[in-house]
Amino acid sequence: MYQYDQYDQEMVDTRVEEFRDQVKRRLAGDLTEDQFKPLRLMNGLYLQLHAYMLRVAIPYGTLNGKQMRMLGHIARKYDRDYGHFTTRQNIQYNWIKLEDAPDLLADLASVEMHAIQTSGNCIRNISSDQYAGAAKDEIADPRPWAEILRQWSSFHPEFSYLPRKFKIAVIASEEDRAAMRLHDIGIQLVRRDGELGGKFFVGGGMGRTPMIAPEIRDFVPADELISYTEACLRVYNRYGRRDNKYKARIKILVHELGAEEYTRQVEEEFAHMKTLGIDPPVAELARITEFFADPEFDTNASDELDLSDPDFNLWVDQNTVAHKQDGYAIATISLKPKSGIPGDASSDQIDLMADLAEQYSFDELRVTHSQNIVLPHVKKSDLYALWQKLDEAGLAPANLDLITDSIACPGLDYCSLANARSIPLAQKISERFADLGRQRELGELKLKISGCINACGHHHAGHIGILGVDRKGTENYQLLLGGSAAEDTSLAKITGPGFDEDGVINAIETVTDLYLAEREGEERFIDTYRRVGMARFKEAIYG
Repeated sequence: MYQYDQYDQEMVDTRVEEFRDQVKRRLAGDLTEDQFKPLRLMNGLYLQLHAYMLRVAIPYGTLNGKQMRMLGHIARKYDRDYGHFTTRQNIQYNWIKLEDAPDLLADLASVEMHAIQTSGNCIRNISSDQYAGAAKDEIADPRPWAEILRQWSSFHPEFSYLPRKFKIAVIASEEDRAAMRLHDIGIQLVRRDGELGGKFFVGGGMGRTPMIAPEIRDFVPADELISYTEACLRVYNRYGRRDNKYKARIKILVHELGAEEYTRQVEEEFAHMKTLGIDPPVAELARITEFFADPEFDTNASDELDLSDPDFNLWVDQNTVAHKQDGYAIATISLKPKSGIPGDASSDQIDLMADLAEQYSFDELRVTHSQNIVLPHVKKSDLYALWQKLDEAGLAPANLDLITDSIACPGLDYCSLANARSIPLAQKISERFADLGRQRELGELKLKISGCINACGHHHAGHIGILGVDRKGTENYQLLLGGSAAEDTSLAKITGPGFDEDGVINAIETVTDLYLAEREGEERFIDTYRRVGMARFKEAIYG
């Protein structure tokens, strides 16, 4: 993984001290909240319902044991003994005191981490495939390109005050594990006649106006990815709405101009960009790529596994996937226990995951956009010992991609924008569907919950989505069906009138029962829904 050089470290340390002075002035009353707000947001500090929330950047979801252990330390020292892993492969802390924020950021800087550009109208954390560098199906490791984009976008003077926040994802396989087409820019690494490059999708996103990004270019050579990305952003920065935040995202611009006209303007800008020489030199590409070289795999590692323990067998079947290296597996640590809060981990659990990464996964962890943790390089002969330690710590639910592996935003328990609570609903659903046999019978079923239209819980992309709304002062939940964040990207549709908390859980049960009755062969829920259609499900729900 990438390691800071002296310039990276100095940049982060300088920002910490700059923010320390800003906090000091705010606490002394020399800065008003209106003056302080844009400063704190550019350092990842939000003011929520009860306290400040700090969002820490984890670039493309990759970190090592030392960094993970620091996240546990921060949870223990500055928060209430837990952290919340998010859908942008970051972590959030919900109970931060303003006076502690500079020391917290200094602690992060000591392990090459920060909270810069995790908020504000700028380019946010670059996200990627959580299996990058380990996946059997990738054509290249996308993380070097995500890192190059991170460096290019950090403190970029032209894009520090965009019309709205901006999100980029990079993947390198046909299977999309990063919701690429629901980003402002999605880049899929591809090969054309043996040459590596990127296929560009621009104008996706969720929120109150969800859209799937159209493809705007089939191939950009790898050594021109930065200049093409900058061309995409320049057109947006030039024409994006700044007078109406609800129409300020690039998806609105692409929709209103039309993909063809937007592409024409990007191509015109790209021709100009290529004359400026902004793409990194070949030597720099090679330098960064070296940080992502494969670890020293044991090429004699055995593929044999003793699966005589039935609980271990279930976990292996559900929570591990094939690795590109024989004798190894990719293991997912589920942060979705029964009655748990999706994405939450205690400081002790965070410390344990750091220890396990160092012991079993070449000192590497990944945060997923579905709020879990991945150990990307585990020798198969170590899986049983790993599972035993996870099980002892409550970190071994065998529910990856099942109905209880839900995504949920913080909702009205924390967020000042929310209309309804997401967390208690997610907990009750996990209790209703707790039986693992039942979950596995239902199979792959992506459930996603948002407490408001801003869609931090990705409800539009759920096979089953739930949107919390305010109905005359009462929390109400709309049920959506048919979304997908994978390579078969689709947007979920509202079934009809909303429900109270118990009512929406009953409706989910009705929907899943109908799926089991209607499915053919090995169909997933989303496949059956698409074949049968919304009308059949609405009839079952509403009569």
